[in-house]
Amino acid sequence: MEVERINVLGVPVDVLAPQNLEKVLFELYENAGTKQIIFLSVWDLLRARKNQTYMDCLKNAALILPTSKSIVKGAVFLKRTRPYRYNPFTALMNIMTCLETRYKTLYLLGGHKSSLMGAQRNIHATYPGLHIVGRYVGYFPKSTEKDVVEAIYKANPSLVLVGDGIRKSEQWVHERRNQFGSSFFICSKDAIDIISLRKKRVSNQTFEKGNEIWFEIFRNPIKICLIFPYIKYKLLLVVWRLFKK
Repeated sequence: MEVERINVLGVPVDVLAPQNLEKVLFELYENAGTKQIIFLSVWDLLRARKNQTYMDCLKNAALILPTSKSIVKGAVFLKRTRPYRYNPFTALMNIMTCLETRYKTLYLLGGHKSSLMGAQRNIHATYPGLHIVGRYVGYFPKSTEKDVVEAIYKANPSLVLVGDGIRKSEQWVHERRNQFGSSFFICSKDAIDIISLRKKRVSNQTFEKGNEIWFEIFRNPIKICLIFPYIKYKLLLVVWRLFKK
């Protein structure tokens, strides 16, 4: 079994070795319906505990890949199977490479026009076998949402990359999952801006050390307040270890 779904504080998390990602990806590809791949941070995990809609989104996701060392350590502390930690941007590039080798298709949704055009140009150059079948900027008015959803349905891309400008993007996809075809959806707020080179990504070295939070705090100092939910997470782990089976 390549994928094992465990739970950490009642939140689903998948255990999937990176070397099995491609095999699992194309096994899932054969399944009908919308398939979400979610990169789960510890902050997302805590949000799922308070937001039932987001929790439902996770429970219905095709893959939930943890990105935080805290989730990995928390799973081990709770005596669950140790999950593999994923760098979201690196994993996205690997997925796009897998799709390119089989001449699959991509739809870009979100971001500003300049970022979207830059991302399309760079993807064409880097992944010439991955055909972009459509794009639409983010921050669109509610009145055009039906047209956006219909365009994605008609294009039926292998992968829809959802960037900035789609409010509660993962929940947005989940709530409209029956209006799309058999596409994969990956929501990443910064991905389109990073691909277009308009935003800097976290270095692999910083990520491997688990120091990506300091990169985020440098960009937005208010995130120093995340220390409080982090402390809450640690306390919840102790409570679950002591009182939950």
